[in-house]
Amino acid sequence: MVQKLNTLVETASQTAGPYVHIGLMPSYCGNAGAYDREIGLSPIAEGCQGEIIEIRGQVIDGTGWALRDALIESWQADAAGRYPGQPGADDKVTGHCRFGADAESGEFTLRTVKPGRTPTRTGGWQAPHIALWIVARGINIGLQTRIYFEDEDNSTDPLLARIEQRPRVDTLIAAKTGPGQYRFDIRLQGDGETVFLDL
Repeated sequence: MVQKLNTLVETASQTAGPYVHIGLMPSYCGNAGAYDREIGLSPIAEGCQGEIIEIRGQVIDGTGWALRDALIESWQADAAGRYPGQPGADDKVTGHCRFGADAESGEFTLRTVKPGRTPTRTGGWQAPHIALWIVARGINIGLQTRIYFEDEDNSTDPLLARIEQRPRVDTLIAAKTGPGQYRFDIRLQGDGETVFLDL
């Protein structure tokens, strides 16, 4: 007798956490040796051009708890605003990084080169920014956002200009905490919820 399936059940491969680290960053889960080296370990190589910066932060849930299993990917341009593969792009900048929150503190660190302004399709300019993709427990569809910098001119950026609730723009701005140092916390819910993008 053949039995028909009437419902489709979500499987482990369709669930973000805690599987994200096991599959995407195995050494973070104690599974070192799955890869020769973690994929996307750094967006830059020795000798890249531009200012080296460090961005620290946490992914914070609606209760104020820092997620310790968050995984983040970043994409960015080089210091001149060029992406890999574009003419004149810095070959020491891959533009991609994959990093996780610390298991104890929930703090993440992104060490990279500060990106330059990038052109829009309509002849304008985007302010220097880094695109982020975030997954963790309870996040079944990755979240997209961006990091902008408080010490840059963000006034003409077309994406920031489209955010109607002006106070929420601040949720996309990394605060400068020292020379080459920035703070950027990602809040999933509640007061100060980060602006997420539907891309």
